[in-house]
Amino acid sequence: MGTAAGEAQTIWEEDRAMCRRIGEAGLALLPDGANVLTHCNAGALATGGIGTALAPIYLAHEAGRKVHVYVDETRPVLQGARLTAWELTQAAIPCTLIADGVAGTLMRQARVDLVLVGADRIAANGDFANKIGTYGLAVLARHHGVPFYCCAPSSTIDVSLPDGEQIPIEERSPDEVGGWRAAPWLPRTCPR
Repeated sequence: MGTAAGEAQTIWEEDRAMCRRIGEAGLALLPDGANVLTHCNAGALATGGIGTALAPIYLAHEAGRKVHVYVDETRPVLQGARLTAWELTQAAIPCTLIADGVAGTLMRQARVDLVLVGADRIAANGDFANKIGTYGLAVLARHHGVPFYCCAPSSTIDVSLPDGEQIPIEERSPDEVGGWRAAPWLPRTCPR
């Protein structure tokens, strides 16, 4: 029987390899000059490797392709703004942080070539759940003819769930949309 440290090392190495395979599978989607839109954080800060949805972007950058990433802020906790934008900046990958509501305008202006997102869970029929806002982004992408891809490991697939209606949705405190930490912007009398 191995040690806990040995098991952790094995899990980390498997995750790194899985992220790299996701990146390799998605690399063909990113030609030189691609403009990609992301939602939430699905990069190295969320995994043991180079991430899931950011993996193809990292590999395109590594291959010398010019790639620009539009990073949704991802309200209300701002994972895109706080994590993805920081991560891409550290890797010297050009990115622009946008308000979530700007994505549709960018697509209408033909400034987005494709959308890459991760997934918290994938049902047996392929339906998936990601952070709040992903569904609206998918609808916008479909309306504007922008390819939309979910980049996730097979460990995210839950075959016990027939479809997306069965995926448990993370419910968070309503206070998150009413302010940031100790700085509320929502009047106390407004329902949450």
